[in-house]
Amino acid sequence: MSVSLVKGQKISLEKGGKGLRNVCVGLNWGAIEKKGFFGGRKIEAVDLDASCGAFDAAGEMVEVVYFGRLSSSDGSIRHSGDDRTGDTDGDDGLDNEIISLDLQNVSANVEKIVFVLNSFEGHDFAIVPFATIRIYEGTPTRVDHVLATYNIASDRKFANRVSMIMGRLYRHNKEWKFAAIGEPTVDKKLDQTLQTAQKNFLD
Repeated sequence: MSVSLVKGQKISLEKGGKGLRNVCVGLNWGAIEKKGFFGGRKIEAVDLDASCGAFDAAGEMVEVVYFGRLSSSDGSIRHSGDDRTGDTDGDDGLDNEIISLDLQNVSANVEKIVFVLNSFEGHDFAIVPFATIRIYEGTPTRVDHVLATYNIASDRKFANRVSMIMGRLYRHNKEWKFAAIGEPTVDKKLDQTLQTAQKNFLD
């Protein structure tokens, strides 16, 4: 059974004493529907971008995986590619962008992985339909078990914001754990958001 993550909640990515290997962070959202001329239907594309920054034990950034760099250097972190539109016919239940992780093969010098979200064209999060994040065991094409979900669209604190820190994977006692953050930031671009994550959300 999945759980709904709230700010500060932490979950262990362990099952039956055996660490999970394949974990995905999926982002789902919709395009904005507006009334066109003469009452017609007009769709406005929404380009949300899921990205992650990998950091070492000292808090220094090791590398970034995002739409412009779809894989970490060791191949353990992969991005599914840039979705520049969102769902145009309602929520299809599928993730528009997915960051997949092979946790057993993440470089030994990477201690923390922070996931961030940016609205590339500056769409206010408050008006983006059904924007959600989910953490699950499986692959981009196979969901074995949903570990947690986080609802972005339902929280009014995201109004007037175009960037946020979604959550953090971190090593603890040789296990991977996930901490929900869900904090909007005043940043406009990915590099600014990662700097905010580095400064305020690694602990």
